[in-house]
Amino acid sequence: MANVQTRARLDGGDWVITGQKVWTSLAQWADWCFVLCRTEEGSRRHHGLSYLLVPMRQPGVEVRPIVQLTGTSEFNEVFFDGARTAAGNLLGAPGEGWRVAMATLGYERGVSTLGQQIGFGRELAEVVETARRTGAIDDPVLRDRLVRSWLELRIMRLNALRMLRPEAGPEVSIAKLYWSEWHRRLGELAQAVQGRAGLVAGADGELGELQRLYLFSRADTIYAGSSEIQRNLIAERTLGLPR
Repeated sequence: MANVQTRARLDGGDWVITGQKVWTSLAQWADWCFVLCRTEEGSRRHHGLSYLLVPMRQPGVEVRPIVQLTGTSEFNEVFFDGARTAAGNLLGAPGEGWRVAMATLGYERGVSTLGQQIGFGRELAEVVETARRTGAIDDPVLRDRLVRSWLELRIMRLNALRMLRPEAGPEVSIAKLYWSEWHRRLGELAQAVQGRAGLVAGADGELGELQRLYLFSRADTIYAGSSEIQRNLIAERTLGLPR
């Protein structure tokens, strides 16, 4: 992310933005987005970046949905060609964008799980109900996996509550690694309780809810910081291990 090439320059009372942003979740419905862009000519890596809040409904903003494995387009590529936002829509000071972006990621990886785990709970309830319907719940191995998922979801909520403080620390990487790996396992469990039916799309090619859960959960260990990156952060910033 520190290699961002999207640029913005001041033109009177506006920032003028040129570049592109990949993986903007729900951009096709959003009224606003944030853009981390380079505002200091000649700057490199995490220096010279600014964090702008940008209205989406304007000329110069083009959203291109990206079709995923699920057949839906949850995330998008966004192109900026002279898009504008008011100078006052700068979050933090010019050149401090990296610090603001890291704080944003900290909350995304940590305390935001408080809301996220409510949706996870609904998904787990659907998996359990499907296991009852298919008889998979009678399999002791699958039943053990269901119980473990329930217990781990409770732990997830407690860890999210621990993040409720003014500034998130490096341990948010532990929370992110935990929930993303948990959700991917839930997707695999969703397929297991369906049996062979989970391998076949509907007559019209439509996927079921649990099939989409499985396919989408493959992205959990990539977005908001991949599991590999999170393990590095835990090792270096929490455990104090060498790079």
